[in-house]
Amino acid sequence: MAEQSPARGQVIPLDYAPPAATDLRQAIFASTAGFMGWTLDAFDFFLVVIAAPKIAEGFHVQVTAVMASVFLTLCFRPVGAFIFGLLADRYGRRIPMMVDLVFYSAVEVATAFAPNLKTFLILRALFGIGMGGEWGVGASLVMEKVPAKFRGVLSGFLQEGYAFGYLLAAAAAYAMLDRFGWRSMFLLGGLPALLALFVRVAIKESEVWRKTKAESWSQLGKAIGSHWRIWIYLTLLMAMLNFSSHGTQDVYPTFMKHYRGLPAKTYATVVIIMMVGAIVGGILFGMASDKFGRRLMMVIAFVGALAAVPAWAGSNQLHAIIVSAFIMQFFVQGAWGIIPAHISELSPDQVRGFLPGFSYQCGNLLAACIAWLQTTLAEKYHYPYPRVMGVSAAIIFVGAIVIISLGRERRAVLFAGQQG
Repeated sequence: MAEQSPARGQVIPLDYAPPAATDLRQAIFASTAGFMGWTLDAFDFFLVVIAAPKIAEGFHVQVTAVMASVFLTLCFRPVGAFIFGLLADRYGRRIPMMVDLVFYSAVEVATAFAPNLKTFLILRALFGIGMGGEWGVGASLVMEKVPAKFRGVLSGFLQEGYAFGYLLAAAAAYAMLDRFGWRSMFLLGGLPALLALFVRVAIKESEVWRKTKAESWSQLGKAIGSHWRIWIYLTLLMAMLNFSSHGTQDVYPTFMKHYRGLPAKTYATVVIIMMVGAIVGGILFGMASDKFGRRLMMVIAFVGALAAVPAWAGSNQLHAIIVSAFIMQFFVQGAWGIIPAHISELSPDQVRGFLPGFSYQCGNLLAACIAWLQTTLAEKYHYPYPRVMGVSAAIIFVGAIVIISLGRERRAVLFAGQQG
């Protein structure tokens, strides 16, 4: 319910704040929690991507065996999205988000003590459940609390927590990987548990959820089942988006190390710079989508990424590698920055906790093979790394443009009880 102002003559509580101020504060708190949750999720995920050669050395296996853990993480993300998405639509956004944060924090700390590859793989699968649950719950909470007219720019801010997490993982690798080993970095994965305390203390439940929540599990199941068409479209859309990000990020450190011959600190620096490009791109394209439309700006972003492919895959000089990596992620994550707003707007109120996150992670599952495929083609079948990276990226970008163009959008649509 909307907060009421004190009546004339009524004693004003010390903690009273006008509704507009309360709404703004809650929007800021929710955006901060969503951003940090996705940042720490991505940080934990990309620790494996960046440290894969070192982890392989520690377990005395090939890099491809370690990269199989990335595939497992991606495969189990839909499980987390399914579980926590259902809980978010049935019981609210806050409690499932807190449980999820504590869960994947504990798994990350346990990863630091994995005694062998088998245990490591099991823990990465469990981490996938936690990672899959966080995005959908966090995105629905944020998009339901921020003003509709600012969803695009705040969508870019939220989504680029992923890029910021990658940047932090690269910074951790730069400072710790050679000196302290890969296990030390996973100990930092305990930080999300602290974020759960912030959610508990500072953030109120979504009013949109309160107004539209299902009163029973059967009612929720019927609501989900009635929207299967939009689920199929969103899954295809998110498959192309995940192909684009994982296809240009997951194997890129290995590409730089094995093919370019760059040492760990140098390719960590490249990753940091390209993630700065991702953050800038995500926020700028998200902002532009508020004015020019979600689909148009996503198509423009992928056309830009397609144009950057030759330099990105073929550059040999360090300065050219840095510039092309920056430009590539500027455009790829520019498209991604629009996604939280776009698919939240396409999802009906009653299933917004479930549908965006589950569609995202089902699309992710379809795209989960890309890192393994690129690594296998380059290392097992000895296709040149630049050709593998460049051709796969170009095919993905064209496919993304087609899928985006076939969809629709509901830019700045008002959710239940919202004011623009």
